[in-house]
Amino acid sequence: MRKAELVMAVAMAVVSVSLMWKSMELPIGWLPGEGPGGGAFPFWLSFGMLVCCICIIVRWLRSSADSHDGKPYMDRETLVIFLTGALSLTVMVGSIYLIGVYGAIPLLLIFYMKFIGQHSWLLAATLAVCFPVVTFFFFEIALTITLPKGLTEPLFYPLYDIFL
Repeated sequence: MRKAELVMAVAMAVVSVSLMWKSMELPIGWLPGEGPGGGAFPFWLSFGMLVCCICIIVRWLRSSADSHDGKPYMDRETLVIFLTGALSLTVMVGSIYLIGVYGAIPLLLIFYMKFIGQHSWLLAATLAVCFPVVTFFFFEIALTITLPKGLTEPLFYPLYDIFL
């Protein structure tokens, strides 16, 4: 566990730095009248990931108790959870082409909330409706960043007429 923790932290730190470097080819700050530059979100997300990796490395150097418990890095139950998450995210990303971000996000939320998290249908449905609405207004209206809508794009034309 201890070696895997360090190897993953260093590998992810290297990936973070490379993503930060690549995203700086585009503006990473706020562009007046336009919103964030094209590299802003990738840069700052990579920066946050780098900070987390540094925290893991510092914890490893301090010899935390979690690093010495002798458990395998990924047991069978953890592997099943990881594969479920990876597969569901792959399906979500693949479905964006057809049903767009605002159709794929609710499906992923319902899957996780109801079938993985065992939450009520009311909570799952509420979040599956509210989250895409908030995401739409944040990205499309506030930041003027258009997200893929797939075949559902004509449904958004009236909203663009109202808010833009």
